[in-house]
Amino acid sequence: MFAVGEFAVAGTRAVVDEFYRRLEEGELSTLHELFAERIDWEIYGSEDVPWVGRRFTREAAAEFFSILPEHLQMEDFSIERILVDGEDAVAFARMRQIVKATGKLFESPCAFHFTVVDGKISRYVTFEDSLALARAFGHQ
Repeated sequence: MFAVGEFAVAGTRAVVDEFYRRLEEGELSTLHELFAERIDWEIYGSEDVPWVGRRFTREAAAEFFSILPEHLQMEDFSIERILVDGEDAVAFARMRQIVKATGKLFESPCAFHFTVVDGKISRYVTFEDSLALARAFGHQ
C-alpha cells in the first residue's frame, strides 16, 4: 500500500481506503497517523459513553483508538458504500459489537464523514444509533 509519508499527496479515496484497511487488519495503533495535527472530530452520544464527544488533535485520535478495544468487542463491521466528493467522503456501514462492561450487544447502521486535506484526515464525524449504544452500556 502507501508508506505513511506518501499520504501527503494521496487523494481522499486513497486515505479513506487506507483507514479502513488498517481498521480491518487491527492496526488501531497506527490509525492516528492518517489524521492531521489539528482535527474536527465529533462522535455524538450519551456523556456516559467513554469515547463520545469532540476531539481536536491527532493525539486525541490516538487515545480514542487505544481505549476503544477496552470497551468494545467487535463482532462484525462492514462497509456498504463509500461516496467521495472532492475532499469529503462518507462511508456507510453496519456494525455489531459487544459492550464489555455489560455483555450487551450494540448493533447499528452508521455513517462516517471524513474530510481529507493535503492527504490527512482533518474532519471525522460518526453517526450511529447513540440511544442503542447508551442502552447497551446500561443507561436508559
